[in-house]
Amino acid sequence: MDQRQRDWLLDSDPALRWQVERDLVGAADDVWEATRARVAAEGFGARLLALQDPDGQWAGGAFFPADFDFHGPETAPGAGQPWTATTWSLNALREWGVPASVLGDTAARLAENSHWEYDGAPYWQGEVDCCINAWTLMNGAWLGVVVRHLASWFVEHQMPDGGWNCEWVDGATRSSVASTLNTLEGLLFYERAGHGSAEITEARHAGEEYLLSRRLMYRLSDGSLIAPWVTRLAYPFRHFYSTLHALDYFRAAALFDGTAPDAQLDDAIASVRSAPSEGARWLQGRRHPGRVWFEVDVDAGEPSKWLTFYAERVLTWWDGR
Repeated sequence: MDQRQRDWLLDSDPALRWQVERDLVGAADDVWEATRARVAAEGFGARLLALQDPDGQWAGGAFFPADFDFHGPETAPGAGQPWTATTWSLNALREWGVPASVLGDTAARLAENSHWEYDGAPYWQGEVDCCINAWTLMNGAWLGVVVRHLASWFVEHQMPDGGWNCEWVDGATRSSVASTLNTLEGLLFYERAGHGSAEITEARHAGEEYLLSRRLMYRLSDGSLIAPWVTRLAYPFRHFYSTLHALDYFRAAALFDGTAPDAQLDDAIASVRSAPSEGARWLQGRRHPGRVWFEVDVDAGEPSKWLTFYAERVLTWWDGR
């Protein structure tokens, strides 16, 4: 990565800049830590924190805004769900590096006031959806909530093929790459927070093998691409699956486990290298439809600093093996 590329990436909101400093530039700890400390006070982080409701929620709901019409136009095909409610807002703040201490008594307020739209269960109890429970596991571990019951839930709901599927409650018997990836991110975060166990690690490794056996991209049945969207890069990742999203997980897992990059990732790496770009700047593939508080990345077709950061980080890890 040349100096021009570095300067372009560093000219970013603190939520991205501190990660560029730490993972790509190799800045001293005190440098990137100082930048990270700015996230809660300026830019994206400060804007989102200011939108929190007095009861601890965002947009008045756990997963959907309080005014969401489950039979209205936002549920039409292609409309896209809203991304403004509590879970999505917590996900963003956590991913941007906001310290849990900044959230104060948010965890307690959510325990008292927030309930899942699906069945009315208390927020930290979790839900039936694998992805929702994975984000709740991460956000709980981040905010200091005891969420070991959710970690155990994943062990109990792992499918025979090693992965997970959010549609299990509707009778699904085979895993989904998206549900599996989101679950793996939750389990890894929980382990990295110091709450792991042999049982959780075993479940995580089995889920990783589910994705690795498909080289992150292909059907086991005939070797065809799982779907056209697996190679489409878009930020924020949200709950969507892509080879870049999956590779970023496998990078983090390998660093945590102290293992080398797996050769079965080679095709996925090639898909990232060949993804639409301008020079060494990866292009935004799409903006996922749905309400947002504010945009944090560029329009489709434009060079994305976020996608470029993730791609450069993954490729630097892979090429350094």
